Amino acid sequence: MADAMSLVHRLSSSGSSLRGALPSLHFPRRIPCLCKAPLRVVSMAMPGPIARPDDPFLARLAAAAQTPLGQAQLAQSSTVSNDNPPLLNIVTDPLCMAAPAQVERATSYNEHRPRKPPPDLPSLLLNSRIVYIGMPLVAAVTELVIAELLYLQWLDPRQPTYVYINSTGTSRADGETVGMETEGFAIYDTMMLVKNEIQTVAVGAAIGQACLLLAAGEKGKRYMLPHAKAMIQQPRLPSLGQMPASDIQIRAKEVVNNRDTLVSLLAKHTGNSFKKVAKIMQRPYYMEPRKAVEFGVADKILWRGQEAMSETLTPEQWDKKAGIRVLERPMTYGAGNSGLG
Repeated sequence: MADAMSLVHRLSSSGSSLRGALPSLHFPRRIPCLCKAPLRVVSMAMPGPIARPDDPFLARLAAAAQTPLGQAQLAQSSTVSNDNPPLLNIVTDPLCMAAPAQVERATSYNEHRPRKPPPDLPSLLLNSRIVYIGMPLVAAVTELVIAELLYLQWLDPRQPTYVYINSTGTSRADGETVGMETEGFAIYDTMMLVKNEIQTVAVGAAIGQACLLLAAGEKGKRYMLPHAKAMIQQPRLPSLGQMPASDIQIRAKEVVNNRDTLVSLLAKHTGNSFKKVAKIMQRPYYMEPRKAVEFGVADKILWRGQEAMSETLTPEQWDKKAGIRVLERPMTYGAGNSGLG
């Protein structure tokens, strides 16, 4: 045993290989450490990930491993410990770390999801050049509508603006006054001020001042939906409460002036006389779409984007539009009017 130990020490100190010498020696089963020299660890390159085209995770992982950065990180991953598993630090796309079902769901359902919260609905309509009046004409509504009309003119004064109306004017549906008549006049004046072509559409109710806004649209491009309603009525005084008689008289005079202004504007845009409009407005006057077209508040009725009713044409206009030429009827002479002397 001592001879074998001395032989091993001599061979290891001389740097000779033990191969060929050790098979001729017989060692016991348990041998203490023969030398205290540190063992050399041979570093082996870790193989890259398997590329499978049908697996999104492995395909992206293999593509990332082929980059120079991925190769360098693969070389470092051979010496990492169990606390830091290899290959995970080269994945930069969070979609790669998802399960296949999550990847499929993410690409099919969420690819059109906006990256930021959408704006409010009036802003979305404004992108399509639509101004929607869907409340009674109070100060806040007037401010928003006027701002949108001015903004659309600044954006492009050559493009038309579409005003959709579903409003009870300066009063509520039960008749209570909620706004001053100047709110409707302010929107009307702005419509006349801007350079854009204003097309109006009644989608629900156009009552009082809202009916004026409907009639103030571009001639020939004032529309109503089949079940919309238009109504004209006289302005009303708000609740006066305990006021002096002189103040009530002043308020009443102002309401009369607003009524005359409303009548004159409706007569201008409908083509009727001032006297006729004033007589009709003595009581609330409701108009369905066909009646509104006849009165001159609207021009056409829309149904699914198509015109359901255009302006009424005379028989001669229909014949001319169809290309029919009407021949004059020849003169006939009676027995007593033969024309002969």
